[in-house]
Amino acid sequence: MILGIDAFNLRVGGGVTHLVELLRAVEPHAHGFDLVIVWGGEATLAKIDDKDWLHKVYEPLLDRGLLHRVLWQHFRIRNLARRAGCDVLFVPGGSDASGFRPMVTMSQNMLPFEWREMRRFGWSLYLLKFLLLRWTQSRSFRRADGVIFLTRYARDAVLKVTGALRAKIAVIPHGINPQFLMAPRPQSSLSDMNEEQPCRLLYVSIVDPYKHQWHVAEAVSQLRSAGIPVKLELVGPPAGGMNRLKETLKRVDPEGDFINYRGAVPYEDLHTFYKAADIGVFASSCENLPNILMEYMAAGLPMACSQMGPMPEVLGDAGVYFDPESPDDIAWALRKLIDHPDLRAKAAHAAFDRVQQYSWKRCADETFGFLARVCRIEDSVAPL
Repeated sequence: MILGIDAFNLRVGGGVTHLVELLRAVEPHAHGFDLVIVWGGEATLAKIDDKDWLHKVYEPLLDRGLLHRVLWQHFRIRNLARRAGCDVLFVPGGSDASGFRPMVTMSQNMLPFEWREMRRFGWSLYLLKFLLLRWTQSRSFRRADGVIFLTRYARDAVLKVTGALRAKIAVIPHGINPQFLMAPRPQSSLSDMNEEQPCRLLYVSIVDPYKHQWHVAEAVSQLRSAGIPVKLELVGPPAGGMNRLKETLKRVDPEGDFINYRGAVPYEDLHTFYKAADIGVFASSCENLPNILMEYMAAGLPMACSQMGPMPEVLGDAGVYFDPESPDDIAWALRKLIDHPDLRAKAAHAAFDRVQQYSWKRCADETFGFLARVCRIEDSVAPL
């Protein structure tokens, strides 16, 4: 069999990481695929390892604007895939207008399917973008022969919007990069913490309205007022929530004594921040699969974590949960971990053990197995 992959809208971020790691880990022949063809832009293709079974096809239009890329998918990919003899087309970006059958797509973005979260962006171009994605992805899921979700939570939330799908459905989470794997460290007691050796909190995430860094900053300010020697490191690129974060930092820590916003950090350097931290904080209210939470878990950190979205599905009972919109609740969760080193140790070990199930090898095997099943089902029902 021949698998075609349409990477027309994979340019940066988690979607590119997924494709790169998927193709790095898979053994396609084990699933009946002799050839994999990827159509994409120059930067995306350059990140994918060369393989003897892989054919990377550069499409110049995919390095241009959104309109060019959409028109390419609408008018070009179906004929390209047919001429290449593809038995199935995989569109991991979620939106498909090719008309090729059989086609398998993925849900990787929850924002278009959660109205409460979209509203945080107000009447803006972001909201318009999410509404457009809600329409295009819902349409693609309804037309697809197979749809992959990353968590059960995402599957259930999307199906509430789209209704029942005729497609075969699979829940296949991403894997974790081995660079983040660090065994849990010994936990210090509160009596051993001081201004020279404070409890070091880390929150890694883009500064967007649904990430709530400002509430975390408020919570840390409360802990400082209570005499707890704690410092917070914020890591992540600025985005739609930056103004609110700046206003909060100016009010609660104008001199930058205990909260440090680092900005964006290269992906290959992130593990050094996890290694230096004592407690991980994750305050997002909207995720499909929280990759950053998995990185914390792999790094052996005890977690104070948002109770919303798929976070409990991923973290299980290996953390202390809070309402991400309540600074008081965040402060309570952090204080509980800080006061109880035995709880921190237990949570860190449980999270580290739990995250081992998220491997790219497992993701690759389950994904290619699913693609093969969809292809064979379609072949079995094809008209004579």
